[in-house]
Amino acid sequence: DGDGGTEGGAGGDKGGAVADATDEPILDPASVEAARGWRSLYARAVEVGAPYWRPEADGGGDGARWALAGVFALTLATTGVSVGFNFLGRDFYNALEARDAERFQHQLQLYLFAMAGGIPVFVFRDYFQSKLALRWREHLTGSLSERYFSGRAFYSVQSRSLIDNPDQRLGDDVANFTSTALGLTMSVFNSVIDLVSFSGILWSIYPPLFGALLVYALGGTGASIIIGKNLVGLNFAQEKREADYRYGLVRVRENAESVAFYGGERSEQRLLSERFGALVGNYQELLVATRNLDFFTSGYRYIIQLLPAAVVAPLYFNNEIEFGVINQSFSAFSHILGDVSIIVFQFNSLAQFSAVIDRLGEFTDVVEAAAADGEGRAAHSRPTIERSELAPVTEGGDEGGSAVLLRLEGVGVTPPGGGGGGVDGAAGTHAAHGGASDRFLVRDLSLSVRPGDHTLIVGKSGAGKTSLLRAIAGLWREGEGSIAAPAPMGRRSGSAGAVASGAADGAGNGDVQAAERTSGGVFFVPQRPYLVLGSLRQQLLYPTWDLSDCVSESGSGEVDEACMLEAKLAGAPSDADLAESLGRVGLGYLLDRYGLETVTEWSSVLSLGEQQRLAFARLLLARPSLALLDESTSALDAASERAAYEALRETGASYISVAHRESLVA
Repeated sequence: DGDGGTEGGAGGDKGGAVADATDEPILDPASVEAARGWRSLYARAVEVGAPYWRPEADGGGDGARWALAGVFALTLATTGVSVGFNFLGRDFYNALEARDAERFQHQLQLYLFAMAGGIPVFVFRDYFQSKLALRWREHLTGSLSERYFSGRAFYSVQSRSLIDNPDQRLGDDVANFTSTALGLTMSVFNSVIDLVSFSGILWSIYPPLFGALLVYALGGTGASIIIGKNLVGLNFAQEKREADYRYGLVRVRENAESVAFYGGERSEQRLLSERFGALVGNYQELLVATRNLDFFTSGYRYIIQLLPAAVVAPLYFNNEIEFGVINQSFSAFSHILGDVSIIVFQFNSLAQFSAVIDRLGEFTDVVEAAAADGEGRAAHSRPTIERSELAPVTEGGDEGGSAVLLRLEGVGVTPPGGGGGGVDGAAGTHAAHGGASDRFLVRDLSLSVRPGDHTLIVGKSGAGKTSLLRAIAGLWREGEGSIAAPAPMGRRSGSAGAVASGAADGAGNGDVQAAERTSGGVFFVPQRPYLVLGSLRQQLLYPTWDLSDCVSESGSGEVDEACMLEAKLAGAPSDADLAESLGRVGLGYLLDRYGLETVTEWSSVLSLGEQQRLAFARLLLARPSLALLDESTSALDAASERAAYEALRETGASYISVAHRESLVA
């Protein structure tokens, strides 16, 4: 195999500085906190939630606002029902006090009819409110997920530990935000309507009672804020502790075999116990704070049962009002007190909601900055590698032999943040530099890869080989020089629906299938392949053909045959192609054992060697113009490794392989 036109060399680092270098975030947490310190909680909530209600929102906009108007109307109707029950209750107890059986029976019938008509109003209000919250969650999750995957922000968030538990923020926090925000909005609206409706009733009964209520509510609100001031911080910390513990459990599940081989059960149990201990410790503080608030709110609620009667009882004793008016005053008092005391009664929920808003706002800030950095929109204080995209070379597209699949010119690679060790083990002709160059893992490397070239990168562990692949793939941007490469094949693919649409547009053009099957691009194969959540078919087609639209979301693996047919017509491999690729890498038995549509935990079912061969089968089906292989056969025996590379060469793809085995040099 040729050397691919290598003109420079790759430098080395000392002591594995590569791993440490990724710890520095592109976004300083302190600067994030300072940047958002001036913004109110309300402003952050609007920033996160408002896009769904704007006219241009896909799936929201006018439809969402009409749905919200319907929920408001039902909420208004519930207030009308409550006012009606208030007057019915007054007349009901007046008839009871007067011992008027006929009037009592009449009021009882009215009460039952009112219940039959009023209860559905409350039920449908809650139903449509929950349904609207679900639609809002769907839109917000989609929007945040799109930002999370833009510019490889997800990679920066995870590799540089920019924020904790992004999965919880996209899952639990979004669900809590939409349901709580809508619920609180309806509560405030209902409180305003209730306040207007019942204030007139209470004022007409006895004005001093209305004044006593206002003084009581204002005092209670102030006291609850003082007593519960620590709840926001404690709820924020509890969200993090819960997510950290859950993540630790997931890690054990995903690495169960490795833990078992090491005999690391006690270590894992100890680590999980530490995380659970932190969870329990914070929760105990939260319980104490909640207990102190509950002492106040419970007393606050019970006094309500005495205060109205105590104020209006003298009027009843003087025969100035009927007994039913006492019941009416109690009902009106309770409604209004609930309206003006919403902070008292909802303080714990408001504290939890505040923590959710803060977590989602932080997630948005960090992801936006990470996406801007990944897309080259962010300003850098350190030099970055200049990147450009080459058009993919398809079969027959290099008749003159002048096509270039990859071009590196004077490339120097530094870890994010500029860390790293000195260059002392240069492989090639380049010598080490002193001074500022000590932070470079690779320095002054020029390389051109043309169709048919096969390049092997060798060197000691920690010499910067994988770092160079990260730079070629665009994961690491800091350094110097320029890189020109095709886009990754995963970014060139669309959903099955989009692929099928392209096939329809090209109907009558016999080259549609060939064009899709030889679309070129870069395909990366890591040492530990990524296995998606899906069937064996989806493992093989990832990420070049996205057939998620064709598979049932229930997890059963059920396939939409019409969708699959459209995708195949658009160039996706047939079942025979999938079987052939598995056979080429010695995994034909997987078809007999599982079939193409079986959904299971493939990372647990398959050994690392089987996973690596599956990744090669995926590579053969993708037919890229350039493959980047990072120790991708480290778990294979020599014969299997040789068969995998021979199958790759037969596709005509060029490749750059990072490896340690001398057998690959031949």
